[in-house]
Amino acid sequence: MTSGGGDSSGSAANASLLQAMGTRRRVPELVDEGGHGSDFSDGGGGAAVRTPSSSSSYRRRMVWHFCWLFWVCWGLLTVFFLFLLLKYTSMTFYEVVTIRKQNDFLIPPPSDESSINDNAAEVNNQSLEVWRKPSSGDYHKCSHRLSKETRRGAETNGYIIVRSNGGLNQMKTGISDMVAIAKIMNATLVYPYLDHTSYWADSSEFKDIFDSNHFEEVLKDDIQIAESLPPEYASVKPLVRPPVSWSKPSYYKEIIVPLLKKHKVIQFTQSDSRLANNNLPKAIQRLRCRAMYDALRFTDKIQTLGMKLVDRLRSDNKPYVALHLRYEKDMLAFTGCTHNLTAEEAQKLTVMRKNANHWKEKDIDGEARRLQGGCPLTPREAAIFLEAIGFPSDTKIYIVAGEIYGNHGISTFQSTYPNVISHSNLATKEELEPLKNHQNQLAALDYIIAVESDVFVYTYDGNMAKAVQGHRRFERFRKTIVPDNRNLVNLIDKMDNGMLSWEEFSSTIKSLHANRTGAPYRRVPGESPKQEENFYANPLPGCICNKQQGLT
Repeated sequence: MTSGGGDSSGSAANASLLQAMGTRRRVPELVDEGGHGSDFSDGGGGAAVRTPSSSSSYRRRMVWHFCWLFWVCWGLLTVFFLFLLLKYTSMTFYEVVTIRKQNDFLIPPPSDESSINDNAAEVNNQSLEVWRKPSSGDYHKCSHRLSKETRRGAETNGYIIVRSNGGLNQMKTGISDMVAIAKIMNATLVYPYLDHTSYWADSSEFKDIFDSNHFEEVLKDDIQIAESLPPEYASVKPLVRPPVSWSKPSYYKEIIVPLLKKHKVIQFTQSDSRLANNNLPKAIQRLRCRAMYDALRFTDKIQTLGMKLVDRLRSDNKPYVALHLRYEKDMLAFTGCTHNLTAEEAQKLTVMRKNANHWKEKDIDGEARRLQGGCPLTPREAAIFLEAIGFPSDTKIYIVAGEIYGNHGISTFQSTYPNVISHSNLATKEELEPLKNHQNQLAALDYIIAVESDVFVYTYDGNMAKAVQGHRRFERFRKTIVPDNRNLVNLIDKMDNGMLSWEEFSSTIKSLHANRTGAPYRRVPGESPKQEENFYANPLPGCICNKQQGLT
């Protein structure tokens, strides 16, 4: 009986266990009496069982958590894409506002925006920065003639014959001065004679380079202009006189005008720098600009070809730098600069300088001059400078210069910037044929391309550098990088000697040139004309106006 009772108890226990297990397997099909779900139910023996109502609550909670997570992720993605959109928008806005008809153009955005990562975007922004034009503020060009300044009558005190001297840009600024001097003297200006004896030995006459009809038309209400002396004075021997450099109007009125009235014809043997930079009447300064930037327009042949070459440079919608790399034989001989040249090359320059009677300085310490910033940058130094400023290696560089001197020539520059262009490989042989052997006409082509460039950089502060940067200031301050040659060559030497890393060098160069990009500032008179800024390098004040102040 005892054993039977034990079997009955064991069977009952097993049955209860099986029932409980079956019940737990069927939990999803049960509901409580109130129809409400609960997290757990008491299974008599204390076993926790999930009810149907608890399962429904669990599903709702999971759905809520999933929705919350989805909206959080969506919000983060929205913020991220807004960030990218803002970066893209700021870049394209800059591109849009820098469109310039003929002179400026759109810097295109990258072709695949979606592939740009943060580092690439930063590099792209740096690349855009080197092309950014400085702000012109409230300044604008104003060389117009006031009604009270219009010439009245045909009376003249006599005729001025001008023998221009130097290369194209030296003659161009000199002729502009002569226009102003003719106004001061109430004299008739005869078409200027161009220099045929300079280093380039160009036989071009005034009408071969400049549009003479336009010259007369622009200036007809300022001065009288004659193509040649009238018959009654054709046989008169002119009084030959070199005007005093950087003279004030009083010199011409008090000393030269009486001589002109007496002799009727005066021949000036020099034309450059014959008028002061500063403290001249506003009307005279505006007239200088009318002559320089309007009246002295190049012939249609030169002007048309020049703009055609500009369009050719921009055919791929990419910007270009015009680099005045003045590392030419005549300039190196004149300055005595021989850095990185062989002994034989340096000797040829010394002989050339000593044989040039019009160059007064003969014995020059070229290395000392270089360290003082008085030498043109070498092709290697120019490439290092552009790279440090931030121009990428694929930048189009138009070389505004003649043949680069030395055995290495332009090759050291091309090792960094291979995309080098000049009029000789940009124009066809047929296009250049009419200008062949006329260096001043070729220089006029380079002048047009330099003025129209997106960025102009020069390596020596010579006549072309002054003329082009002044013209670019006049045209609402197009970007011109003015190199600090003295600091630049000393920093290059330190880097070459291991005293500076490339990163330190580049950072210092960018800092030095942050405010040397052609932005507006007023020209200030110096202690002497040689120590002050040239009028044609910065015609402010003179023929650039401020909207608030009127004429400057």
